[in-house]
Amino acid sequence: MPPTDAGTAVEHVSAASTAPDAVQLSDPPTPTVADTRGGGEPDTEDTLDLHLPDDFVARFTEEAGRPLADDLLNGAGEWGPIGTRAGVFELTPVRLERDLPVVARWMNDPAVAAFWQLAGEQRLTEVHLRGQLAGDGRSLPCLGLLDGTPMSYWEIYRADLDPLARHYPARPHDTGVHLLIGSGADRGRGLGSGLLRAVADLILDMRPACARVVAEPDLRNAPSVTAFLAAGFRYAAELDLPDKRAALMIRDRSLRHLM
Repeated sequence: MPPTDAGTAVEHVSAASTAPDAVQLSDPPTPTVADTRGGGEPDTEDTLDLHLPDDFVARFTEEAGRPLADDLLNGAGEWGPIGTRAGVFELTPVRLERDLPVVARWMNDPAVAAFWQLAGEQRLTEVHLRGQLAGDGRSLPCLGLLDGTPMSYWEIYRADLDPLARHYPARPHDTGVHLLIGSGADRGRGLGSGLLRAVADLILDMRPACARVVAEPDLRNAPSVTAFLAAGFRYAAELDLPDKRAALMIRDRSLRHLM
């Protein structure tokens, strides 16, 4: 569940701009894993804190004949490229040895740090990423490549298996998105809504059991909510999350061709 401000696919805007197309997409897990009590180790409730029982994982994997991670997100790391108005976009799973420096640099951008709360030593970002990569597959950290260039960070995760599910009427296979646009040069270009729509549609195409893509931007962030609406999400409810009052945004499979 995202940190101080983020929705399962959240767009955040800097104080200098309030136009919807100047929205900065930034989606963290709430509360942040950057809580450094006890010497810098994370001590929070988020997606990474919930673990499926080992016997269930073993049984499920044996019966399915494939790794559980492949089933929980339908092989999200291999969904391939999609065409958008901005160019060819692709989600590629994070590789620490290759991607940690760039993701950590993005996390230290003040516009991003205000919401993700992972600014500081690179180790904080590493802990955040490693926890997902070493987990049971319910959350996948990815770089977003536009025409082959890394320009955003995404987390595709099972919202129904996340602490977020305690705060809204979750349905089986609800899928959440956390997002940030990495470079200031890529913000304010109208990319946010287009990429959100493309990724939400990709999730619905590749996960047949998923009927809804969900997000929970901070309610105070009107440009963020506006961007989600432009991407085909509907405003469903207000949520009292541990660190924020959020707008529950939902993109429904049944309405995807109407919104």
